[in-house]
Amino acid sequence: MRRSGASTAIARILLLLAICASPPTLHAQTASEELKLEEEFTDPLTTLPQLTVRDAYTPAMYGTDLEANDLIVRPIIPRIPPQTLLPFFQLIRPTFRLATLPSPTGGTITGFGDLPVFDIAVLPWPDRKKTGVLLGVGPALVFPTANERSLGQGAWQAGPAFGAAYTGIPGLLVGVIVQNPISFAYTSPDRPPQNTLQVQPILAVHLYDGWYLRSAEATWTIGWHHNTPTMIPLSLGLGRTFVRAGLPPMSFFVTGEWMVYRQFAPVAPQTTINFGMTVAFPQFRDWLVRSATR
Repeated sequence: MRRSGASTAIARILLLLAICASPPTLHAQTASEELKLEEEFTDPLTTLPQLTVRDAYTPAMYGTDLEANDLIVRPIIPRIPPQTLLPFFQLIRPTFRLATLPSPTGGTITGFGDLPVFDIAVLPWPDRKKTGVLLGVGPALVFPTANERSLGQGAWQAGPAFGAAYTGIPGLLVGVIVQNPISFAYTSPDRPPQNTLQVQPILAVHLYDGWYLRSAEATWTIGWHHNTPTMIPLSLGLGRTFVRAGLPPMSFFVTGEWMVYRQFAPVAPQTTINFGMTVAFPQFRDWLVRSATR
């Protein structure tokens, strides 16, 4: 399989920026501000509005000699009381996906996947300033938006979502997002029911001068129905934050991902390389806070 020209270009540009580029910081940044920014670029419960674009290239797969590629666009959209239903911070995270995958009929197929969305309310307890712990709960939804049958599950799904993050040690963030969407309606009568536990472990460790160790791309999936796939990948790589005058804060990262366990998944990724960038919009959060206090 040959990857599309657009996906190849994105991957190469992000790789060069993440590994080779070292533009000078144009305004001073304290160590605490640097650590805070690294955390917020990885924190699953951050209230920092941001947009992540990631190209996941899979050169080796189990069950086929073909390759795969996912272009993923994932914004984090915060809402602040009183613009929320409950008196809590609310985080909305949709995931848009353009995938190139092996086709059941041979060769590969490219198209849009399903649209998963979680809407998590950040709880005010325990006190994060005292414990370093932040918790959130809410619904997880999956909309069957795939334009090709093999690129989606063909099921409307809803279930619980849970998030947690610990930042009690300077330079360290440990977090997790847990979702369990369950199907309740289908796009066709021959679509199988869905009930899958999804666990996204998250780790960020500050290294030096904006560089940090990162693990946030792998998602474990455990199917509750008989003979449904279970896959446990692990990811690890490097990221770097950039803060320059006149531009929004940015982070570039490159991570490797390996499938360490799979069951009932005859075709599955074996190794994946993630090239990504995140752009933050702190002025939007400031505007939300000002609007909420008026």
